[in-house]
This record gives sequence, structure tokens and C-alpha cells, in this order.
Amino acid sequence: MVTQVLFFIFAACAGGSALAMITRKSPVASAMWLIGTFFSLAAIYTLLGAFFIGIIQILVYAGAIMVLFLFVIMLLNLGNDLEADIRGTGWKVMAGGGGLVMLALLARVFAGDMPMPLGNEAGAAALAANQAQNGTVGIIAMPLYQEFVVPLQATAILLLIAVVGAVMLAKRKV
Repeated sequence: MVTQVLFFIFAACAGGSALAMITRKSPVASAMWLIGTFFSLAAIYTLLGAFFIGIIQILVYAGAIMVLFLFVIMLLNLGNDLEADIRGTGWKVMAGGGGLVMLALLARVFAGDMPMPLGNEAGAAALAANQAQNGTVGIIAMPLYQEFVVPLQATAILLLIAVVGAVMLAKRKV
């Protein structure tokens, strides 16, 4: 019972932080609210028994990635111009449509039984057997470095390109 109450409290904090993140005009304030969302998600992972993923959520996302984001924001000197928001009515209509699509997907998930994407053999029993065989870290590491090594490297290259691009943009102004 206490776990369920804490889950809903942290879920509300994550939702509220995410909403505050997208409604802020200052990029630094948005980044700070994103850190709050990351910490709430880490607490949810911990409540669900995924301690390793909760710690990685804090170390990697709330730590390293957010330092990178803040570094790029400060390097580009965003937030000092007081120009009006350039998004017009078209962007607001597209955002509302995207929100309606997300609500429809959530309604579909909670409305009835969803077919399991990995078949009927997937689930808690398969996860427990895999954990007994490979350990908690092995459950994440084996597929990450065997099946998903190309997306992992592509993500690393994308982050590197973003940092180099930010430095190049900032260097032109100096």
C-alpha cells in the first residue's frame, strides 16, 4: 500500500516537472525542471525494484547529460534575448494533435488486454530466469552490447556532434 502511494506521488511529481519543463521560457529553468523529472523517474525505478536503472538514471541522465545540456545552453548564451516566441498557431495545433494522439494511445493501453510484443513466453518468469542466469547488470548489458551496439554508438556520435556544433556556433561569436 505504501509503495503504491509513493508510486503515485512520484508519478505526479514527474508529470508536474515535465509539464513545468515544457512551459518555461528560460532554457536553464527548463533544464532544471528536467532534472526534477529525472529524479522522480529514478525514484519510480527504485520503487519497482530496478535499483541499477534508478542509479544509472541519476548518474547518467541527471548528472552527465544535464551537465552537457547546461554547458551547451550557457555556451550558446541562450535566454538573454527577449524576443517573442516565434511559434505560431500552426505549432500549437500540431502540439494539441500530438497530445490527442498520446491520449488515444494511453486509452488503448488501459482499455483492454494488449498483445505482448515478445509473445506469451515473455514476462516476469522470463525476466527472473534471465536475471538468475546473467545477473541484474547482465540483463541490460548483454542485449545492449550484442544486439543494440549500433544504436548505442550512433547515440554517442550524435551527442559528440551536438557538442562540437555548439562549440563551433559559440566560437563564431567570440
